[in-house]
Amino acid sequence: MDIYENIIIFNASLSDEDIETASGKIKDLITSSGGEILKVDVWGRRKLAYEIQKQNKGFYLLLFFKSPSAAIRKLEDYYKVFDPVMKYMVLKLGQKQIDAALPAAPVAAAGAAVSGEKAAPKSEA
Repeated sequence: MDIYENIIIFNASLSDEDIETASGKIKDLITSSGGEILKVDVWGRRKLAYEIQKQNKGFYLLLFFKSPSAAIRKLEDYYKVFDPVMKYMVLKLGQKQIDAALPAAPVAAAGAAVSGEKAAPKSEA
């Protein structure tokens, strides 16, 4: 599975509950397609660089996830008909981008496993 970065701009006129529901549907679609959410970064409401659908503001959400490539097509088709989403972009990340975007996740998981293995024999001895 490849790792992807997905930036989504929701309509800022939606309530916080509606945005949470919409982002939950997107996360469910990713996980039901065999993917795994690695990181969610909520940027919140921001002024847009240019007007989109007669809106000057948008709610930004950044997702990092693992997914089979077939699921990306399904996700993009969903965005096209999902009204709360004004714009989206899905990028496949290379190894350098993965290391820059998700530096703590693989190291922390490996570090916990190593320290857990070493700590267990010391406590038993």
